[in-house]
Amino acid sequence: QVQLVESGGGLVQAGGSLRLSCVASGSIFSVKAMGWYRQAPGKQRELVAVITTGGSTNYADSVKGRFTISRDNAKNTVYLQMNSLKPADTAVYYCGAGVIVTTSLPPYDYWGQGTQVTVSS
Repeated sequence: QVQLVESGGGLVQAGGSLRLSCVASGSIFSVKAMGWYRQAPGKQRELVAVITTGGSTNYADSVKGRFTISRDNAKNTVYLQMNSLKPADTAVYYCGAGVIVTTSLPPYDYWGQGTQVTVSS
């Protein structure tokens, strides 16, 4: 059993900052890519940022220069530092990770329960 637990969401004014954290725990052999996704009301879930075990990153164009993804491999934790927040960033933010629970199986994608980020104007 693998769990991903996010924390750090909340209400912030436009221009403010928040830092999200996500910890993967349970029967984990290793964690591959980890990422953050978001879903606003009435919209599809979209990729925000992803990071590999080696530290390579990829960002959605809408957050480049404002958000920074990082990870601590020893703690199976991924972070999302969000600066210069805009009302358009309001969404439920989900953590996702590719997890290997045993070397006899390929990585499986796990998801957190989501954390609400609300940016007021």
